[in-house]
Formats: sequence, C-alpha cells, structure tokens
Amino acid sequence: MDLLRWLFEAQIPVGGTALLLREVLGNVFGLASALGGMRRRVWAWPVGIVGNLLLLTVFLGNVFGAAAPATLWGQAGRQIMFIAVAVFGWIRWRQGKRDADSHGVALVPRWAGGRARVALIAALLLGTGLLTPLFSLLGSYPPVWADAWTFVGSLLATFGMAKGWTEFWLIWVAVDVVGVPLLFSAGYYASGFMYLFYGVFTLVGFFVWMRAQKREAQTPPGYTHDDGAPVTAEVR
Repeated sequence: MDLLRWLFEAQIPVGGTALLLREVLGNVFGLASALGGMRRRVWAWPVGIVGNLLLLTVFLGNVFGAAAPATLWGQAGRQIMFIAVAVFGWIRWRQGKRDADSHGVALVPRWAGGRARVALIAALLLGTGLLTPLFSLLGSYPPVWADAWTFVGSLLATFGMAKGWTEFWLIWVAVDVVGVPLLFSAGYYASGFMYLFYGVFTLVGFFVWMRAQKREAQTPPGYTHDDGAPVTAEVR
C-alpha cells in the first residue's frame, strides 16, 4: 500500500512546476511499445498495456484524487480502448508467430486498400462528430472535439497496427497534430512532449514498415492472413 501511495503521489520537479511520475512512466512504456511495434515484436503489446494502465490513472485526474491539471475523458477512455485492442493485437500477432514457418516469420506489413482507407477516414470524422457532445457533457477539457479526435484516431491506429496495415502510422500523425496542442494547453507537459516526439517517430515508423513491406513481400510465404495476404516478417 505504501508503494502504491508513493506511485500515485510522486512528482518530478521541473522548473517552477512538477510532473506526475505516473505520467512520465506511462509515456516511457508507451514509447517502448511503439519501438517494439515498429520492429514488429509481440512484446510491444503487453508493454503498452502497462503504460495504458498508468496513464489511465493520470487522465482521470481528480477521480483518483490526484493533483492532475485537468480531466480528459477522451484521453482516459482511449487508455481503456488501447488495452482492449492491445489484447486483440497480442493474440493476433502471437497466432501469426505460432503459424509461421520454420524461419520464425509471421507478419508482413501491407496496405489496407482503398475501401479500408475510405472506411478509416469516415470512421475518424464520424466518430469525432458523435463523441464530441458526449465528452462535452462529461466535462472534458476544451476544445472537446480535439479530445474526441485523439480518442477515435487512437482506436483506429491501434486497430490498424493489429491488422498489419502500414497506413496506421499516418493515422498516428493525424492524432499527434491535434493531440500535442491539446495536452500542452491542458497542462500535461510530459505527455505533450512525448506526443511531439511521437509525431516524428511515427513518420520514421511509416517508412520502416513501407520498406519492410516491399522487401519481404517477395519472400516465400509461411503463413497467410484471412484476406489472403502473405505474412513473412519476423515477430519475436
């Protein structure tokens, strides 16, 4: 209990303000998960779940009795969503590894396709429009549409990663463009700086997956997705 109390109350002094230790640790785990995802490692999913649990307690603000700057229901809700989708991705990637050939290959990045892209864009716009009034009623920090945008975009990006769609990195870019100003304005500076770094990192990840897609699509398939796409990239 003393350890949990310390974790909930610990802060890191920075200039004239202080950062919640949980916020910093949650983003560190998130960064590790992103690195694992770029390299297509199965351990990226459980590591990300740990970060999501920590950040959930941060963005719920005073619900947990913490001295958080503001309550962001969209940011908090997406941590729960991350955990649910991460379980899906974890199972999917582990299944790919079990069904891989003797070389241990399991997943190759691939394009989502025209229909899926249209569906992703429509879901992002429609989901943002539908959730904005709900988050407003819950008292989310303004501009509320930005909180809804980051929530829906994060859901779609995580789902795209689980499916192995290279475009999921670009969805993260769209999330970061809106999420960074929102987090800074709400006083979540650790998360804001981390998302600023993510913005650059996601562009790198996009090109890494795109190169891997071109390189590995030519190798003999050891496993096939349910849509017939070959799966040949290493997952550990």
